[in-house]
Amino acid sequence: MEAQATATVKEALAALYHHPDDTIRAAADRWLQKFQHTLDAWQVADSLLHDESSNLETLMFCSQTLRSKVQRDFEELPSEAFRPLQDSLYGLLKKFNKGPPKVRTQICIAIAALAVHVPVEDWGGGGIVNWLGDEMKSQQEFIPSFLELLIILPQETSSYKIAARPERRNQFENDLCSSANVALSLLTACLGFDELKEQVLEGFASWLRFCHGITAATLASHPLVHTALSSLNTDQFLEAAVNVTSELIHFTVSRDSCGITEQFPLIQILIPHVMGLKEQLKDSSKDEEDVKAIARLFADMGDSYVDLIATGSGDAMQIVNALLEVTSHSEFDISSMTFNFWHHLKRNLTGRDSYTSCGSEVSIEAERNRRMQLFRPPFEVLVSLVSSRVEYPEDFHTFSEEDRRDFRYARYAVSDVLLDATDVLGGDSTLKILFMKLIQACGSGAEQNQNWQPLEAALFCIQAIAKSLSIEEKEILPQVMPLLPRFPHQEQLLQTVCSTIGAFSKWIDAAPAELPILPPLVDILNKGMSTSEDTAAAASVAFKYICEDCRGKFSGSLDGLFQIYHVAISGVGGYKVSSEDSLHLVEALSVVITTLPQDHARRALELICMPIINSLQEIIQQGESALQQVPARHLTVHIDRLSTIFSNVKLPEVVAEAVNRYWSTLKIIFDHRAWDTRTMESLCRSCKFAVRTCGRSMGITIGAMLLEIQTLYQQHNQSCFLYLSSEVIKIFGSDPSCASYLTCLIQTLFNHTIQLLRTIQDFTARPDIADDCFLLASRCIRYCPDLFVPTEIFPRLVDCAMAGVTIQHREACKSILCFLSDTFDLAKSPEGEKYRDLINTIVLQRGATLARIMIASLTGALPSGRLEEVSYVLLSLSRAFGGNMLNWTRDCIALIPPQALTDSERSRFLTIISDASSGSSLGSLTDRFAEISEVCRRNKAVQDIVQAALQPHDLAFTVAPRHS
Repeated sequence: MEAQATATVKEALAALYHHPDDTIRAAADRWLQKFQHTLDAWQVADSLLHDESSNLETLMFCSQTLRSKVQRDFEELPSEAFRPLQDSLYGLLKKFNKGPPKVRTQICIAIAALAVHVPVEDWGGGGIVNWLGDEMKSQQEFIPSFLELLIILPQETSSYKIAARPERRNQFENDLCSSANVALSLLTACLGFDELKEQVLEGFASWLRFCHGITAATLASHPLVHTALSSLNTDQFLEAAVNVTSELIHFTVSRDSCGITEQFPLIQILIPHVMGLKEQLKDSSKDEEDVKAIARLFADMGDSYVDLIATGSGDAMQIVNALLEVTSHSEFDISSMTFNFWHHLKRNLTGRDSYTSCGSEVSIEAERNRRMQLFRPPFEVLVSLVSSRVEYPEDFHTFSEEDRRDFRYARYAVSDVLLDATDVLGGDSTLKILFMKLIQACGSGAEQNQNWQPLEAALFCIQAIAKSLSIEEKEILPQVMPLLPRFPHQEQLLQTVCSTIGAFSKWIDAAPAELPILPPLVDILNKGMSTSEDTAAAASVAFKYICEDCRGKFSGSLDGLFQIYHVAISGVGGYKVSSEDSLHLVEALSVVITTLPQDHARRALELICMPIINSLQEIIQQGESALQQVPARHLTVHIDRLSTIFSNVKLPEVVAEAVNRYWSTLKIIFDHRAWDTRTMESLCRSCKFAVRTCGRSMGITIGAMLLEIQTLYQQHNQSCFLYLSSEVIKIFGSDPSCASYLTCLIQTLFNHTIQLLRTIQDFTARPDIADDCFLLASRCIRYCPDLFVPTEIFPRLVDCAMAGVTIQHREACKSILCFLSDTFDLAKSPEGEKYRDLINTIVLQRGATLARIMIASLTGALPSGRLEEVSYVLLSLSRAFGGNMLNWTRDCIALIPPQALTDSERSRFLTIISDASSGSSLGSLTDRFAEISEVCRRNKAVQDIVQAALQPHDLAFTVAPRHS
C-alpha cells in the first residue's frame, strides 16, 4: 500500500512540474493537496525524504508535507510514535546539513512544532534546548543544521499553524524562557565560526524575547551584545546587527522588564552605539537599504525611549536632533519612519499622565511649561521639514495609479504630523511658519503659473491644520484669504484652494463684516466646478461646508444659490460636477433652507424639489413600459437627491408637506419598480430620511407608505422594506396611536420572512433579508415589545433565529445574535418583568437545542471573528437561565469526544458558564471563551469532530409550524 502511494506521489509531482497540459497539472495539484491530509502522508513523506534518489521537487514537497503534518495533525499519531518520529526528523536534520537550505528549514520547523506538542520530559528531562546543546557539542560537523533549529525554535512559539492546546503552547514558552541562558551560551559558542556570524546574530534577535530572566547588567557585558553592537559599523552584518539592537531596545522597555531604572546598564551602551550611526544617514555612498535599516533603528530608539526623551535632558535633545536628521532625509520612506515618534512625543508632552510624579498642581504646570518651551524649536523645525514633503513632483502627470495613491498617503501622513505639531506649538504659531512658506512661494513666480507646486504645498499644509485654529484668528488668515482669488487656476492648485475654503468655513463665517471675502471665494468655487471633475468634487464639498457654517450670510442670496444648484443638477452650463458630488450642493442648499422662516422655507423647498420631481415625472409619463425598462441609475440619481433634501432640511412640518405632495410620484415608482433592488434601496433610503426628519408630522402619508411596503414585500422580497420598517418602529414604536397599523406591519413582514427563511440554506441565499429581519426584530424588542413579544410570531422568530444563526455572512449573523441576546436580556431586565414567564416558557422549551447551537458556534460553526458576539449570547443566556444553562452545557460538552476536549477543559468550560450566571462581565469571560474556542479549533480534524458531535444529522433545525 505504501509503495503504491509512494509511486503515485512521484507520478503526481512529475505531472505537476513537467506535464505540458494545464488541466493535468491542476488535477495533480489537487490530488497532492488532498494527499497531504491523509494518514499515509506521514510514512510516504518520511520515506521519500530518506530516499537518496529523491529529486529536489520531491524533497521540497515531502519536507513541506511532513512539516505541516507535525504542525497540524500530530494528534493523529499514537503516543508511542513520538520517539521514532523524533529520531527520523533528527536523521533528516543531519542529512540535509549542507542543503538544500529550503528543505532543511522545513525539517527545522517540523522539529520545532514537535517540541511545542510534547512536554519537556520527552526530550530527556532538560528540554529540546539542552538536548540540542548536547548534540552540538558531540557532533560539531552538523552545527549549521543545529544552529538553524536553535534560531527557529523561538520563532515558532507564536505560530498558530501548530495545533497545540493553549496551555501547552504557554508551557512551551515558559520552557524556552527557562532555557534562554543555555541558548545564549550555544549561540556564543558559535561565534567561533566566522561563516556563522550572521546566523548567530539572527538567533540572538529571536531569543531576546525569552531572556527576561536575564538582567540588563548581564546582557550589557555579554559577548553577543558586544558582537552585535560592533557589527553596526560593518556593511556585511549591518542588517543583522540592527535587528539585534532593535530587539535589545525593545527588551529594555518590554512589559516583562523590571522597570526602566534596572535597564540603564544596557540602555547606556545601546544609545551611544546607535548615535554613532548618525553620520551614515547622510552618506550618499551608503546602500539605500542600509540607510533604511539605520533610520529604523533611530525610529525604534525614539519610540521606545520617548518617556526618557520627553524629560528634555541634554542627551535626550541629542536624540531628538538625530531624529530630525532622519525626518529630513530626502526619501519619504525613510523620513516617515519618525512620524510615530513625533506623535508619541506630542502625547507625552501634552498628556497629564506624564507629569503625575511632579506632585502638586503648581509643580505639574511648571514642569509642563518647561518641557513645552524646550521642545518648541524641534517642533518648529519639524513643521518646516515635513511641509516640503507634500509638493507635487514635476512628473506627477506620469504617475501610475499606485504612485498617485502613495503620494496621497504621504500627504495624509504629513497632515497628521502637522496636527501633532499644533498641539505643542499652538495652531497660530504653526500657521505663522506655514504662512512664511506661502509668502516665499508667492514670490517665486507661482502667481504667473510658474512653479505652482510650492504654493500648493504651503496652502495644503495650512488647510491641514484648520481645525487647530481659532475662528477668531486675526493676524494671518485675513492675509491668506484675499490671496486666494489671485492664484492661478492650475488644476491641482485650484483643487487645494477650494479645499482650503471649505476647511476654513467657520472662520469665514466669523470674519469681520468689513472683510468682504465671501463673494470672491464663492466665485472661486464656481470656477472649480467648471474646471475638472477633481476640482468640481473639491468645490462641491467646500460649497457644502460654506453653506453649513455661513448659512446666515446666504439668506439674502438665494437666487444665486439656486442658479448654482440648477446648473449643477441639470448637467448644462459648463459644470463638471458628478452625480455623486452634486449631492453636496443639494445638501448645501438644504441647510440654508433650514434657516429660513417657514413660509419662505416652504417655497424654497418646492424650488429645489421640483427639478427632481419633474425629471422623475418625465420618465413616468413615457409610459409603464419605459418606466420598467429605464436603467436604475436614471431614477436613483434623482431619488438620492430627495434623500439628501429630506435628511438636511430640518423642518418637520415643511418636509412632511413635501413628502405628502410628492407621494403619488414616489408610489408609482414603488409600484412599477418593486422588482429592482437598486431603485427600491434608493427609494426606501429617501423614505427613511423623511420618516426620521418628519416624525409624527407625516400624518396620513406614513400609513400609505407602510401599506405599500407590506404589500410589495410579500411580492418581491426586497430587504430594504424591512430596513425602512425598522426606522418606522424606532420613530413610532412607542406611540399608542400607531399601535394598530404597526402590529399589522410587524405580523405581515415577519410572517412572510419566516416562510422565506426555513433552513440555513435559505439564510445563506438571502443574507440581506436575514440581516434586516432580525435588525427589525431587535428594534421591536426595544421600542414596542408589547406589540411583538406576546404575539404568536415571537416564538416562531426565535425558531427562525436558531435555524439561521450559523450563517457565515457577518452582518446577518451579528443581527441574529443580537436578537437572541436582546431576548434573553429582556427576560432579565426590570422592564421585561411582565414578559418573563412568556420568554422563560419559550426558551426552556428550546434551551437544550439553543445551548447546543451556541456552543457549536463558539467551537467552530462560526468564524472566530464572531467570538465576542457569541460570547455575549452565552453570557446573557447564562444570566437569564443560570442553573438550566449549566445543565444544558454539561449535556452538550459530554457529547464531545475526549480526544477533542479533555475532562479538565470540560470542567473549565462549566466554570465559565457558572461565572457568567453569577454576574461576571463580558470582558472577563471573552478571553476564557476564546481559549475553549481555540482548543476546539486547533486543527481541522478536531474541529470536524466537535461539530459532528454537536450537530449530528438527527438534529434538524426546523421552523415551528404556523398557527392557524
